[in-house]
Amino acid sequence: MRILQKLIIAGVALLAAACQTVQTTQPGAIGVQRKQQMLVSEAEVEKGAQVAYQQELDKARQKGALNADKGAYNRVQAISKRLIPQTTVFRPDAANWKWEVNVETTNDVNAYCMPGGKIMVYTGLINQLHATDAELAAVIGHEIAHALREHSRERISRTRAQELALAGLAIATGAGNTTMALADQVAAVTFTLPHSREQEAEADRIGLELMARAGYDPDASITLWQKMGKLGGGSKSEFFSTHPSSDSRIRDLQATVPKVEQLYQNAKNQ
Repeated sequence: MRILQKLIIAGVALLAAACQTVQTTQPGAIGVQRKQQMLVSEAEVEKGAQVAYQQELDKARQKGALNADKGAYNRVQAISKRLIPQTTVFRPDAANWKWEVNVETTNDVNAYCMPGGKIMVYTGLINQLHATDAELAAVIGHEIAHALREHSRERISRTRAQELALAGLAIATGAGNTTMALADQVAAVTFTLPHSREQEAEADRIGLELMARAGYDPDASITLWQKMGKLGGGSKSEFFSTHPSSDSRIRDLQATVPKVEQLYQNAKNQ
């Protein structure tokens, strides 16, 4: 028992030393400033995300569902092209990301942005919500915000730290991090594991600023989540399990909209 305890203590100590405290984004007008603890590297997670995203593209392509709805595809592309340039306010390096934007024809209500700017929007989200362009901008901006804040990397790091500490393994950062293993973990945090309330609030607020700077009415974020709340009650969509809707998030958005209203007016008048 003492040996096991010593191993666990040693493992925790090494993990603490291996963790990096990082500031993934600039605060922006919205003021998100939380620092994060990371155990796995940004480069490793992005490699895993590329594999996971390609797997999703391949599955959609095999079903004839990849970018098959040209109207939806053109809308999502146009909205994303307005949002993506705004990301440099939070992360100048995002200008160098290899952004990809695709649409999958499916009744599922979902959208995501994997690490490194790998965006996917499902037509079910557009059609079932009867989403306006501004409401779509709120969804896409929210998902982009998760990528900017590296929430997937943070969640993988937390899971990895818990696993290693419980096992009492004293290994350095990166040991055993194969690209395929990280691809599976990226897929898990994208489609299965819920974001924390803290991460959801950050994504809501950063997404709100992105859409305002892109010239989309930030009030649409409120109508979006109101629609989500009505639809989510009987839905089994992955989106609602990973992005739970609630009255509290709507209240938070209502309180935050005034902070970005002038940004919206400035963009609209350009």
